Parts: sequence; structure tokens; C-alpha cells
Amino acid sequence: MTEASEWVTVRVFPGSRRDAVPPALFAAGAQSVQELADSFVTHVLGQSVANDVVCAMTALGADIRVETEPTPNIDWSEQWKQSIGVQRLGGLTVAPPWLAADLDPKHSIVIDPGMAFGTGEHATTRGVIRLLQHVVRHGDIVADLGAGSAVLAIAAAKLGATRVAAIEVDPDAIGNAVENVARNDVADRVTIIEGDAAALLPLVAPLNVITANIISSVLLALLPAMHAAVTPDGHAILSGILSSERDVMLSAIANDWRLIDEDSEDAWWSATIAPR
Repeated sequence: MTEASEWVTVRVFPGSRRDAVPPALFAAGAQSVQELADSFVTHVLGQSVANDVVCAMTALGADIRVETEPTPNIDWSEQWKQSIGVQRLGGLTVAPPWLAADLDPKHSIVIDPGMAFGTGEHATTRGVIRLLQHVVRHGDIVADLGAGSAVLAIAAAKLGATRVAAIEVDPDAIGNAVENVARNDVADRVTIIEGDAAALLPLVAPLNVITANIISSVLLALLPAMHAAVTPDGHAILSGILSSERDVMLSAIANDWRLIDEDSEDAWWSATIAPR
């Protein structure tokens, strides 16, 4: 049996190559990647795999820094739960099932983290949920792009949206999203759709609200499709953007969109925009 002490923790400080690091980590042998404000962390089995990851990362760019250390001998099947807490975000609360017993189901979102992104623990998710509460109106039609765990789609339904398309390209996230939708009793309003957001947006339009918590390079590519899909009085909420990228994003939206609201937490920036 493999001992837990044989696992190695690899932390990558991406420099100017942030978007390139996650796919390169997976290609080098990482099974999962945690994104932090200043770095990416993965755990790999054995020093030889860790060495391969280090080589792959340093080959990406001279300003990338990599640190490795033995992973502590911990029962991760239980320990990981300690890092997931209750997030109180305005009128909504996000919690895992084991902390949700006393919460009001009308104003809470219960998310089993599974393998999908979106537990409420990341600043980008929290930013969208805070902004969403100023935008969604009863009866709205909403699309969430890159739905992950479906936390944002569920939030939209809890805020009064009558139809929400939760679009996710990763097939491994679909099962978790479906389970979370059912757990929150919003399956009559939220539909999980597997596929490419740019291709599916015209099929679910017109939309009152679009949410997209995705890396900035993908957001930039999706802006025209979002503009075509949203109603003239609608809104889009963008997240997954570093605060250092704010000016670039504002420049990109200047011709077709106007900034309505914004939210900042840690190194992350989220924005509500509306079509001109």
C-alpha cells in the first residue's frame, strides 16, 4: 500500500503565464489543481512525478517559480472538510451538507463540493453571488456559463429566476451539478446543459442575466456571444478576473458594454455590465 508520506505537494507561482499553468500541470501528471490568489497547488505521487511537474513548469517561462515539499501524512478523506465553511453573502448563505442542517432553505445554497468548482470558498464565486443579488428580478431568464457545481445557477433560482441554463463543458462536473440542483429543490427551474457556451448561448437566448466565472481569456472570447444573447435591459456578471486585469477588461468592454457595479476581494475582481 502506498504511504501518504510519498505524496509531494507542488506549489506553482505562475508569473505572467497564469492561464497556461493549469493545463500544463494536468499534462505533467497532476490529477487535481487548487487555484489560490498567487499560486496553484497540486499533490502528486512520488518525487519523480514531482520532478516532471517542476520541469514542465519551468519550461513554460523564466518568471515561473515552483516549490515542492512532502505532503503531510493526513487522512485527507476527512481533513479536506475542515477547509469548507459557511459563507454568508448578503441575503444568501452557501454551505456544505454537513453544515447546513439549521439553515433556512429559502435563503441557503447547499453544495456538495465533489470535483466541481464552486463551493463558495473562492473569492470569485462570492463576488458573483454578491453582485447577483442586485440584478436578478422575479421571472428572469438566466444562463450561467462554466457552471461547475451549479452554485451560481442555484443562486439565481433562489433569487427569483424562473428559468436558468447552467452550461458546463466539463463532463466530469455534470453529475455533481445535477445532484446539487436536486439537493436545493430547484430542478424545476435549473437545467444542466453540457456543451460549449459560445455555441449554446444563441439557443437559450434571449437572457435577462448571464453569469460567467471563467478565466479572463475565455471571458474576452465570449463577450460578443454574451452581448448578442442578453436583452437590451439585461446584465452580465463577469468573474475569474484578477484585479490587475481590471483595466484590460474595462477596455475590452468599452464599445459594447457599460460598467454597472463591481466587487473586489483578495486579488480578484468581479463586475456587472450592461449592453450599450
